[in-house]
Amino acid sequence: MSQERPRISKVTTRQGDQGTTQLADGRSYSKADPRLELVGELDELNSALGVAGLHVDAAAMQAQLQEIQSRVFDIGAAVATGQPQPVWQRELEKLDDYSEKINADLEPLAEFVLPGGNLANAQLHVARTIARRCERAFWRVNDAALISAGIGAYLNRISDFLFIAARSVSSTEVLWQPLQE
Repeated sequence: MSQERPRISKVTTRQGDQGTTQLADGRSYSKADPRLELVGELDELNSALGVAGLHVDAAAMQAQLQEIQSRVFDIGAAVATGQPQPVWQRELEKLDDYSEKINADLEPLAEFVLPGGNLANAQLHVARTIARRCERAFWRVNDAALISAGIGAYLNRISDFLFIAARSVSSTEVLWQPLQE
C-alpha cells in the first residue's frame, strides 16, 4: 500500500458549529447557501442509490447504479471545487444508452404508475425523487461552469433512468387510480 497522505485526516473540525463550512474551493459558505444545499442533496441521492442497489437482483443494474453513484460523487466534487471535468456529454450518452436498453424490454405505459410493486421498485422511485430535488437545487446554484459542462442535463437523465429501472424490476406495476366523481 502506498504512503499517500489521506484526503480526510480529521472528520470533526468544529467549523460547522457556527453554521458555516469550507468547501474544496477554499471558501467558507453558510450552511444555508444554495451550493451547500446541493452538496447535501447529492449526498442524500448517493445514499438512496446505494440502498436501491441493495434491493436490485440484476448484477448489471447494480453495476449501473454504482457507476451513477460515482458520477454523483464527481458532481459533488465539481460543486465543491467549482471545476467540473469536461466529460459530462460522454456520461450523458452512456446514461441514455442504459435507459434505452432497459426501456426496449418494457411495455409502453398505458397509465401513470405509482411507486410500489416490490421493494426494489419503491427504492428506485425514492432515489428518483431525490434526483429530481438535486436537479432543482442545481439550477438554484446557477453556476455557469457547472451548467455549461452538462451536469444539469446529467442530473435530469438520472431521474429518467431511475424511472425506467424501477419499471423494469417490478413484476407488477401499481397503476394510478384516478379520483372518480
